[in-house]
Amino acid sequence: MKVAFHTLGCKVNQYESEAMAGNFKAAGYDVVDERAFADVYIINTCTVTAVADKKSRQYIRRMKKVNPDSIVAVTGCYAQISPDEVAAVQGVDIVTGTNEKHRLTEYVEKFMEDHIPQLHIKGYDELDAYEDVGTAANTENRTRAYIKIQEGCNRFCSYCVIPYARGKVRSRAFDDIIEEAKKLISEGYKEIVLTGINTALYDGGVEPIIAALDALDGDFRIRLSSLEPAVVNAEYVKRLLKYDKLCHHLHLSAQSGSTKVLKAMNRPYDRDEYLDIVKVLREKDPYFGISTDIIVGFPGEKEADFEESCSLVEEAAFCKTHIFKYSKRPFTKAAEMKDHVAPQVKNRRSETLHNVGKKASNDFFKSCAGRTEKVLFEEIYPEKGVITGFADNYTRVYVKYESREQAEKLINEFAAVKLLKPFEEGMTGELV
Repeated sequence: MKVAFHTLGCKVNQYESEAMAGNFKAAGYDVVDERAFADVYIINTCTVTAVADKKSRQYIRRMKKVNPDSIVAVTGCYAQISPDEVAAVQGVDIVTGTNEKHRLTEYVEKFMEDHIPQLHIKGYDELDAYEDVGTAANTENRTRAYIKIQEGCNRFCSYCVIPYARGKVRSRAFDDIIEEAKKLISEGYKEIVLTGINTALYDGGVEPIIAALDALDGDFRIRLSSLEPAVVNAEYVKRLLKYDKLCHHLHLSAQSGSTKVLKAMNRPYDRDEYLDIVKVLREKDPYFGISTDIIVGFPGEKEADFEESCSLVEEAAFCKTHIFKYSKRPFTKAAEMKDHVAPQVKNRRSETLHNVGKKASNDFFKSCAGRTEKVLFEEIYPEKGVITGFADNYTRVYVKYESREQAEKLINEFAAVKLLKPFEEGMTGELV
């Protein structure tokens, strides 16, 4: 039997899809590419925006067309929030919530027996136990491995439906995290990425995990997938900077540069407090990579508020700015707010901020020119004659290679690279 996965959304979803794939392999299934003919299709959905919901429905229909006789199982955040809507999509056989992914092989095999549609959704109050989906092991890429440390969120930002989709905050056992990291390092992974719905909400804080990993032997580095400024402050971040193996890159979701809008979003920090964190990072390392998320067109956002978001991107010199147009989400307070921004205004602001963010990224990359960085190489692009990887500060680096043999020897290895100039949302470089 062949099974294929399509994953939408965040790094946590990607981690969980890899873990589910491992479960299916252990049950005797062949995991194939999502575009291939398969007996079972698993769609791991996202619901962070209305666009994500739409993409989820499109992929459900698309995968059923590849094999009309296939079993289609839909899981993830969209399935959790709108199970009846998902179940009504033609071709869907199984719908499971965010805390049922570890049982998908069981549900698929039951459907093979009785061909009765299934709906497995727990209520919000039941989303209170950490679900061990399995170990995520991507055998195609043995450079970077993700470890999920935490689930759920209790911040309830006024625009965000994810706390309802993922449930209460719960943390993975500390010893389990360290043991998985040891296993991955022994298997040759050179970068360990800690991820979760809100990693900063890990019980006891994320610092003890970083300290334990930093003390492990081996030639590897540690990366945080994100750190919420709604949970941490400048002093907390300053404590993290003492760990040698922790990468000099953080994803800090600002969401807005306007203190007025941040308050309406229920984000418990203001513009100045956010910039205090940026200042701490850049005092440690002027080339520290900082990426962010910004929402444009939040209800009540005036032109002056939007301009503050633009100036924040410029002042913080983000290496990457992810821009989202505000989207009404079920259960959220923002959906009931007055003074919603017109779609054409959101479109204009999104385009403007995209250009501001692109310039900020380019300026950041230019500032790195001439520096020598330790790059972990991951992929070969033979059509371009380059090998690519990421520097410590999460700058993608492109290096021309002399021979395929040379390039293959560099895969999953650290190498000193002199950065040259901006190129395709990253930089060109040359081996030192």
